[in-house]
Amino acid sequence: MMGKNLAALALLGGLLAGCSIFSSSTAVKPAELEQVTPAIAGRVVWTARVDSVKFPLSVAAVAEQFVVAGGDGTVQALQASDGRSLWSVNVGQKLAAGVGSDGRFAAVVTTANEVVALDAGQVIWRKTLPTPAVAAPLVAGERVFVLTVDRQVHAFDAKNGDKIWILRRPGEPLTLAQPGVIGVFKDTLIVGQGTRLAGVDPLRGTIRWEASVANPRGTNEVERLADLVGPLMRSGEVLCARAFQSAVGCVNAERGSLMWTRNVGGTLGVGGDASRVVGGDASDRLSAWNTTNGDVLWTAEQFLNRRLSTPLSLGATVIVGDFEGQVHFISAATGKTQLRLPTDGSAIAAAPVVLGNTILVATRNGGLFAMRPE
Repeated sequence: MMGKNLAALALLGGLLAGCSIFSSSTAVKPAELEQVTPAIAGRVVWTARVDSVKFPLSVAAVAEQFVVAGGDGTVQALQASDGRSLWSVNVGQKLAAGVGSDGRFAAVVTTANEVVALDAGQVIWRKTLPTPAVAAPLVAGERVFVLTVDRQVHAFDAKNGDKIWILRRPGEPLTLAQPGVIGVFKDTLIVGQGTRLAGVDPLRGTIRWEASVANPRGTNEVERLADLVGPLMRSGEVLCARAFQSAVGCVNAERGSLMWTRNVGGTLGVGGDASRVVGGDASDRLSAWNTTNGDVLWTAEQFLNRRLSTPLSLGATVIVGDFEGQVHFISAATGKTQLRLPTDGSAIAAAPVVLGNTILVATRNGGLFAMRPE
């Protein structure tokens, strides 16, 4: 019974940590917006809407389209160039997790613990999960992979929903009710298993390699909780991830070996590219680390306590949103703000995503804003 109570406490703590970036706080005053003289040009080129977002949102960017979902269960595909709706469908239940898509198949998870799969905008199957999921499914290789809050991985056939395999997480009994790490590298499925980044055979569900990103410390199980949280950053063979309130580190996916790890707090995933990994700490202090060796390149303190989103790295610019719906364009070389664009005043709900030269940001009120730097 004590183990179950501790698990419930950890799950609740994860939910609170995941939601805290979207709620107002009277304990710590956010930094005032700095005066910015634009050093680059950019504008909103189109807008759209979904229902208000009360779950951990993710947006799929694939095949010249953004696939998005709202809290009411509506899933839609939008043309990246102009925002034109390609298809839209309501799955009949509210959503607990965002959408994954490979351009043809898409999948979401509902509050009833159902995985719902779509083909070109039509619901084709539903399957019930044994435990909740808050991470968006991964759709790849005509399979749907779902990571649940207890860090089990379920693999389904994308065409008919047949269960192919289940990978059950060994080890620590506590996990976070916050989106974990799930991604792909070549023919290997990448998942977070506690503090370990694991390469999994997608055909059999067996572990190919593991690399630990953090060394948990603390006097009890809750303090030692350091699950990897999404999103995952990938650049070539390098995969970088955040261990909850513990560390940031990078792994070489070809060798399955740790490249470096740095002790740093924070609750959200990281962005970056071949040159730098960018992420915020518990106070929203942004840091950039050298992707190769983890050396600190710069820190930026102009957004302290502004409850930042996970950043997006795009060439010479890093894009990050805050709790007031402001989207900040930052120099990737220096961390200095170059441009700021407003949205609808509600928090940015997920890491910005990009297709070509179009950046899409989504807000808690359901606003979709497509931006292009110029």
